[in-house]
Amino acid sequence: MDSAGWTSLIPALVAIATAIFSRRPIESLLAGVFAGLILLGPADAIGNFSAILLEVMMEETIAWVIIVCGLMGSLITLLMRVGAASAFSQVLAARANSSGTALLYTWALGLVIFIDDYLNALAVGSAMRKVTDRFRVSREMLAYVVDSTAAPMCMLVPVSTWAVFFAGVLEVSDVVPAGEGMSLFVSSIPYMMYPWIALFMVPLVATGRIPALGPMRAAQARAAEGPASVQTEQFHFEEVDHGKQIELYHFLLPIVVLLGVSIYADLDVQIGILVAVAATIILYGVQRLMAWSDMFDAVLEGIKVMVPALTIVIVAFIFKDVNDRLGLPAYVIGNLQPYMTAALLPVVVFFTMALISFATGSSWGVFAIAIPIVMPLAEAVGVSAPLALGALMSASAFGSHACFYSDATVLAAQGSGCGVMEHALTQIPYALIAATLSALGLTLLAVI
Repeated sequence: MDSAGWTSLIPALVAIATAIFSRRPIESLLAGVFAGLILLGPADAIGNFSAILLEVMMEETIAWVIIVCGLMGSLITLLMRVGAASAFSQVLAARANSSGTALLYTWALGLVIFIDDYLNALAVGSAMRKVTDRFRVSREMLAYVVDSTAAPMCMLVPVSTWAVFFAGVLEVSDVVPAGEGMSLFVSSIPYMMYPWIALFMVPLVATGRIPALGPMRAAQARAAEGPASVQTEQFHFEEVDHGKQIELYHFLLPIVVLLGVSIYADLDVQIGILVAVAATIILYGVQRLMAWSDMFDAVLEGIKVMVPALTIVIVAFIFKDVNDRLGLPAYVIGNLQPYMTAALLPVVVFFTMALISFATGSSWGVFAIAIPIVMPLAEAVGVSAPLALGALMSASAFGSHACFYSDATVLAAQGSGCGVMEHALTQIPYALIAATLSALGLTLLAVI
């Protein structure tokens, strides 16, 4: 349908307000969904919800998310049950001598796992929990570090699912000829202010040069009181008693297989995780570290653990669909378009799309809509294509990083072992600092 006007903002406002007050992301998203469905037609609200739910569940993207995240849960469970995650943590813990170095190791590991932000968020958080727990770092601080090196890092490396997706969008939208999307994406990387700033704020926060702010200060204070303040882990399984020495390669080899196969399969993380889980089962089975039946039980347990996170992601996709039907992106962009001059366009695009991405929890979908609108507009007012795309990508990274119910936020919290809203509220001050600095940077780039 055409834009519903200013009322298209109502579902996003309802979802955000409910999330802040209830701290329950699924209920908050559903509140926004039904607010939007009522705007679309009160009499058809239930029927429309059923139809949208069916459409979303049939989407290839959702199927991919369920497969990849479910099997990531399986891989993590296998690594933890056999004691491989503990072996890896012990090696890093022996090298770390403070909370700061533990967080820097977390940051460095996040820089290495750059293929996909889902993989990054789940693998890094799960691997580093015991290390940071040893130094009484709050799970919220761990989740912030993990989240800050997930989407931002994936965006700055051309060999990632983010780069492949957006290069394809540029070509499909006729912004560039076929085969030149990746070239434009690469040329825009220096202008992606938010990913750069968010990524390099982490060492400053980890080492205390940027202090713990607001809710994060309270979370750190609770963690300092001792292990009792550590939140319950989502991934919490007793290690099997196999009576054998677990080596570092029992952890590293599955991760290397996952990364290597994903790269070899043209960045197909689904193939990578399928092969990694199979290789891990074979490795542990041949060495008799776990019974075959126990390993297949672990695979199912891992999928089960991911169900709450996957539910939030699915409802977020429904929420995005409702906002698209109300015309929220078109309404916001259309109302700001008259103010887009050469000097203002980058920062206006950043703020506008950051707001939409934050409100809808969509870091990919709304940008597939915005790119065909913004890029020709940038050319018309004399803004270079790399700068305009850098502003768009900065907004996408902010949405992924800051939104209370974005997939990256949910999975970073899941992997790190803290609540979604606890993670979202403790990291929002740092996201806003990075956003402010990004706006200043884009403004300077537009005038020089």
